[in-house]
Amino acid sequence: MKIIKFAAIDIGSNAIRLLFTNVIEKNGEAYLKKSSLIRVPIRLGADTFTNQLISSKKEEKMVNAMIAFRKLMDIHEVQAYRACATSAMREASNGSQLIERIKKEADIEIDVISGKEEANIIFSNKFTSILDPNKNYLYVDVGGGSTEITLFSGGVAHFSCSFNVGTIKILKNCVPLNEFIRIKECLLDICASKDNIELIGSGGNINKLFKYASPRDERNLSYLELKNIHSLFSSMSYDDLMINYDMNPDRADVIIPAATIFLSIMEWANSSVIQIPKIGVSDGIIHQLYQEYSASNVMA
Repeated sequence: MKIIKFAAIDIGSNAIRLLFTNVIEKNGEAYLKKSSLIRVPIRLGADTFTNQLISSKKEEKMVNAMIAFRKLMDIHEVQAYRACATSAMREASNGSQLIERIKKEADIEIDVISGKEEANIIFSNKFTSILDPNKNYLYVDVGGGSTEITLFSGGVAHFSCSFNVGTIKILKNCVPLNEFIRIKECLLDICASKDNIELIGSGGNINKLFKYASPRDERNLSYLELKNIHSLFSSMSYDDLMINYDMNPDRADVIIPAATIFLSIMEWANSSVIQIPKIGVSDGIIHQLYQEYSASNVMA
């Protein structure tokens, strides 16, 4: 038996995450076991989406967090890591300077990825192997700054598009005019050409919404139940959501915008149920790192 440890850093618009995962190799099989997850709510998008600039205060927080992550990775003696940044860093005018500073002070290289690449990373989890090849699936990932939609047919991604709609952008009134109309028109076009489309949801918000479904299916959330949760949360204050529903401050203010986006997409896609496999960018990064590690060892 052999154990290899990898680390994934997901720099999102709302929070940054560091995931450690052990890969256990035994008898020709690989078993991925999450070791620990650290989440830091820096919320880069609050600056970027309103001022197109990451403030000096958040820049300092970001650098300090990366220095801490570097030390933790050294302590864990990871085989490899990858750090990926999404829409907030993509849209920040000083994003490239911050990336250079982090490389210099924390010795961490950051890849700024597109919405399509973000979807490809998540797909590397190989969750497509559990999908029915005779069905069509619409994969939806709702983040702080963007929403990624990808159509799977026959287990293969046939269409992918990134929309400038996210939970923080709704919160800050930064969603471009007609962007929701773009999503609606896109979905109506997709659904007109495919039958029996089922939705798959991704992101911390849909996982949190699923937690409060009742009755809760093993992995599915119905449109009606999501609508009921949305109505319930909309009637509550920010404080009530934190105290009564065990939400972090940076989750309580974006949970309703997230539910709104998912409900809109389910309605336009004419879908009554959304599957929630609980996977994300960090998980995809780990799978990619292990694939690269395995390929290099085979070649060696």
